[in-house]
Amino acid sequence: MMENVIPALILTFLAGLATGVGGLIAYFIPRPDMRYLSVSLGFATGVMIFIAFVDLFSNAREEMGAWNANLFFLAGMLTVYLLDKVVPHAHMDGQADPHCDRLYRGGIMLTLGIAIHNLPEGLAVALVSMADLRLGIPIAIAIAIHNIPEGVACSVPLYCATGDRKKALFYSFLAGMAEPLGAIVAILLLLPFLTEFVLSASIAFVAGIMVFICFDELIPIANSYGDEHLTNIGLIAGIFVMMIALAIFH
Repeated sequence: MMENVIPALILTFLAGLATGVGGLIAYFIPRPDMRYLSVSLGFATGVMIFIAFVDLFSNAREEMGAWNANLFFLAGMLTVYLLDKVVPHAHMDGQADPHCDRLYRGGIMLTLGIAIHNLPEGLAVALVSMADLRLGIPIAIAIAIHNIPEGVACSVPLYCATGDRKKALFYSFLAGMAEPLGAIVAILLLLPFLTEFVLSASIAFVAGIMVFICFDELIPIANSYGDEHLTNIGLIAGIFVMMIALAIFH
């Protein structure tokens, strides 16, 4: 197992880097288009909801039972609600758009949620790769594929709120680097003590975080910049993309 430590770290780094690749989308937007923002935030919502329920929560429920999974899912929602209350509002001086403050805060919260979501992913890739590198490679590829739209979800609201492409890319890159951090934690700290229950609890917790962000931030902001029809088009597209990606690599 120990001979696979370096390959496991490389795989998790590459999978996490895919989030930064998705963040490059900010460089291809000539200017913030509000209709585009409405569709793209709907797309991000579809991606997050599908991952949270179909992948994360369902796996946690299989491993630890419905009651335990529900409890940790609720704990994740409550935690990010409390965190949302203590995150200071960013005042966008010089911006005519009255929603920029909320959009920026939503982007920061989404980036934080994705970073937390990436920690157990990196942990899982590291543990599987150390046990069997042949299994770790396809898992890392699958995670990298769904990290790309997560990078889009990070970069677009931050760029549209600030107009700063570099900042949008930097934050999406940081969110992705939580993945190799999860691998390092797994290797240095958790490996001797990790149980299926602990891993499943963390996955259910992260699912709750992602769902709260979607309904509290992404959908209201998307609707305010366009309308519910544009948001729903993006939402359906996001679900469809993740449906195909997860079906192919499961």
